Amino acid sequence: MTLTAVEEYIEQNRDRFREQLFEFLRIPSVSTDSSRKEDIIRAARFLEEQLKQLDMEKVQVYETEKHPVVYAERCPHKDRPVVLVYGHYDVQPPEPLAEWETPPFEPVVRDGRVYARGASDDKGQSFVHLKALESFLKSGTEFPVNIKFLLEGEEEIGSPNLVPFLEEHKEMLECDMVLISDTAMFGEDQPSITYGLRGLAYMEVEVTGPNRDLHSGVFGGAVANPANVLARIISRLRDEQGRVLIPGFYDSVTPLDESEREAFRQLPFDEEAYKQELGLNQVHGEEGYTTLERVSARPSLDVNGLWSGYQGEGAKTVLPSKAGAKISMRLVPDQDPDDIARKFIDYVDSLAPGSVSVKVTEHHGGHPVVTDLDFYGIRAAAKAFETVYNKEVLFSREGGSIPIVADFSRILGVSSILMGFGLTKDALHSPNESFSLRDFDRGIRTSAEFFSTLPEFAEADRS
Repeated sequence: MTLTAVEEYIEQNRDRFREQLFEFLRIPSVSTDSSRKEDIIRAARFLEEQLKQLDMEKVQVYETEKHPVVYAERCPHKDRPVVLVYGHYDVQPPEPLAEWETPPFEPVVRDGRVYARGASDDKGQSFVHLKALESFLKSGTEFPVNIKFLLEGEEEIGSPNLVPFLEEHKEMLECDMVLISDTAMFGEDQPSITYGLRGLAYMEVEVTGPNRDLHSGVFGGAVANPANVLARIISRLRDEQGRVLIPGFYDSVTPLDESEREAFRQLPFDEEAYKQELGLNQVHGEEGYTTLERVSARPSLDVNGLWSGYQGEGAKTVLPSKAGAKISMRLVPDQDPDDIARKFIDYVDSLAPGSVSVKVTEHHGGHPVVTDLDFYGIRAAAKAFETVYNKEVLFSREGGSIPIVADFSRILGVSSILMGFGLTKDALHSPNESFSLRDFDRGIRTSAEFFSTLPEFAEADRS
């Protein structure tokens, strides 16, 4: 299929597409913040209006117990693939606000990048597919496949209501594949497809000692300090090399075979540049593994947040009543998040002294996933990248987690294509998140190429 008219439309509407993205980014749709409920709804309605303008067969906003799901479909072809485009319109909290160079919900363009919360994760990336669809329909070009959109507002809090939604609407969501743009390319101008994601088990530990904060001079030495106890517990979760000490943690880990390790060695990874970008003198991690293996194919455990005692300006001699930590564990095949959570709870309980009480709460989790590289959808995505970027595509595993990917496989029985356009320097979940506008533009073109070439690969797969 020739895409001349589609490409012309994309070029003619480039500035308008960017302005629409900026409008989307101005909505502070922070799913963790209950005070942002109306903003979440506003973001969902923004997407609903965008989709209604595209002559879809169905556009509907479904309420859930927390945040809405936006669904749309256009399926005119009986004998062509059905692609379910998944994305999320919720974003991470912007804090710490003082570290943002510009306000997080006022998009600013600097050096070809738009800076705003959600620019890359995931508003900018998921928006490319909607604009690719528009470019077909508004240019008078037949859209070559069947398409469905599933856009949620709870990804950043673990998608608690999406799995029930998938199960309840399984027939409506039937498809041949899920297309997701919520990952990073391997490098600038180096397209890559992520074929594996780590899983996740996210925990919270709260240590309680005395019934109130105490004077550290009067009571120090006679009363267990919850902050000190928590520090000792955390220190016994990993060894100096980063190996997790929870009994049984590695029992189900599928070891990397030599072919996989060789594939990692072939990737053009510059460790010196990696350290320089992060301001590090040296990397750190599990002995016997490279940096790439550690961050994408080996499990890990990290403290994500710590709180206790006085944190205001100046000094206050307080022995705190409570201390807490949020801790995430990234998992690899064949680790089960529920099993790992139980082992974590049992181990922490075993470390707790009788002088305090310890409460462990399990938050969200997700299974690791690896996609077969022979899947025709993956091959079509690779061809699309190569056409637009004029460079051979690399295949890599990523250390992050998108828990719903495993649920798509389990509930819908389909594979997901992780066709990301971001970069590791986009500062996801950090202050000054950004997204390359050049890759936003190229993402729209790549999406259009993917949809255009997919029927050819589907036909070849059938024969």
